Amino acid sequence: MGSISEVGRGLPERHVVLVAPEVHWNTGNIGRTCIAVDARLHLIKPLGFSLADRELKRAGLDYWPQVKLSVWESMADFLQSMAPDMQEVVLLTKNGRRSFREIPVKRRLFLIFGSETKGLPAAVVEQFPAALYHIPTSRAVRSLNLSTAVGIVLYESLRGFDPAHGW
Repeated sequence: MGSISEVGRGLPERHVVLVAPEVHWNTGNIGRTCIAVDARLHLIKPLGFSLADRELKRAGLDYWPQVKLSVWESMADFLQSMAPDMQEVVLLTKNGRRSFREIPVKRRLFLIFGSETKGLPAAVVEQFPAALYHIPTSRAVRSLNLSTAVGIVLYESLRGFDPAHGW
């Protein structure tokens, strides 16, 4: 795991990857959060909605055209094109071995989340067994809302960097 001093104070590169997202308003909210921290949003098909849905745009408000968006036909296409290093991949699943607070400090990270009802496909989990993290929750809930989980993990992954505040 890299330290903040090894990474430096420059701008980090963050990629939020949603594998087969199903709920348009979650994706819209996640897109807006990505804009807030200059992260790229990657959507892996199949999508449970149309990108033309007005609800998707409403959830992202008037920000949706600013989202740095890539849509991929498959996880294999995404991995081949983006070529993340094994240490740059973070999978979020409720069965992850480590807390999200242990995510490595890296200049470039790919934060990968599964769909709202199915989570991450087993093939993705099997490909990156050392990259499994979770957000601690009580047993009173099955999971957190996807857009909430992305916000928590994305901002935590930026800890130690000194991003500009626009206000």
